[in-house]
Amino acid sequence: MSDTRPTVLFVCVHNAGRSQMAAGWLRHLAGDTVEVRSAGSAPADTINPAAVEAMKEVGIDITDQTPTRLTWDTAKESDVIITMGCGDACPVFPGKRYEDWKLEDPAGMGVDAVRPIRDEIRNRIQLLLADLSRRA
Repeated sequence: MSDTRPTVLFVCVHNAGRSQMAAGWLRHLAGDTVEVRSAGSAPADTINPAAVEAMKEVGIDITDQTPTRLTWDTAKESDVIITMGCGDACPVFPGKRYEDWKLEDPAGMGVDAVRPIRDEIRNRIQLLLADLSRRA
């Protein structure tokens, strides 16, 4: 069986906050119409607890996610690569769609400060989904 769903990869440094929230939103809003991946150039040991709490507030559970190291294969096998401040560690492959989302890093922040980042990510995910369905 061949999978024709687009694959979206979210990349940030620690894969503990922004990219995990983005992956959680995309899984929630797209269901099984998109394959969702996330990774980090220098993954943390655990997900940011404030990001987990902020997502729980909107009914999305990301507690089962684990920060993962970005690999060339993961990036190469993705259709859309969305970076969130991973700098030069993000691989570039010809023919891939890239977006760089400038978002504040929630590392070390409390849930009150993470909520606006969560909501901005949701808005960007909704725009991404609308664009992916137009291209399908």
